[in-house]
Amino acid sequence: MGMKLILTGATGYVGEGVLLECLAHPGVEQVLVVGRRTCGRQHAKLRELLVKDFFSLDAHLEELRGHDGCFFCAGVSSIGKDEAEFTRLAYDTTLAFAKAVHAASPQATFIYVSGGGTDSTEKGRLMWARVKGRTENELARMGFGQQFNFRPGIMTITPGMRNPKWWMRLLVPVSAVLMPRITCTMRQVGLAMINCVAKGYPVNVVEVKDIKRLAEG
Repeated sequence: MGMKLILTGATGYVGEGVLLECLAHPGVEQVLVVGRRTCGRQHAKLRELLVKDFFSLDAHLEELRGHDGCFFCAGVSSIGKDEAEFTRLAYDTTLAFAKAVHAASPQATFIYVSGGGTDSTEKGRLMWARVKGRTENELARMGFGQQFNFRPGIMTITPGMRNPKWWMRLLVPVSAVLMPRITCTMRQVGLAMINCVAKGYPVNVVEVKDIKRLAEG
C-alpha cells in the first residue's frame, strides 16, 4: 500500500506544486486536500475536504484519520499586517490544524513550510520570521511521529501549475539565475517532502541544500 497524505494550500503556489508531485508519485496512494475552496483538479488519487476554516476541524477527525503524512503548504503574507493579526493567521491557524491532525493521526509525519530566514530563536528583528520560528518550535513539541520544517527559498515553477501569477512567471526564472544557492525546483520540494515521510531525515529544519539532497532519494 502507498502513502496516504494530507495537503493544505493547494490553491496557492507551493501547495499546487507539491500536489502535482504527490499525484504523479508511484509511492503515493491518496492525497486528501483540505481547504476552504476546491483546488479545481480531478485525479484518481485526489480527495477533497472543504472546511469553513482550520479552527473547525473537530467534526472531521474521521476523515483525517489513518494518514502517513501531512504537508502544511498554506501560507499568508505578512505585508500590511501587525504582529497580532499575522500571529492569528500564521501561528494560531497552523497549530489548530496540526492539533486536529495529531488527534486523528498522531503517527503521521507533519511537514510545515515556513521559509528561508525563519527565526528559530523567536527574538529577531523581523516580525514574520519570529512568528514562523515560534510556529516551527511549537510543532516540533507536538509529538508527531516525525516533524519537519521546510525553508525553501526561490522555487521554480513546475509545468502544469495554474496558480502562479504572471509576474511570478517572469521574475522567478530571473531570480533563480541570479541566486542559485537559494533556488530549488517545485519538483524537488515535493519529492523531498515525500521522501521525508518515507525515509525520514536526521534534522527537522530542512534548508535548500537539504531539499536538493532529499529529492534525490
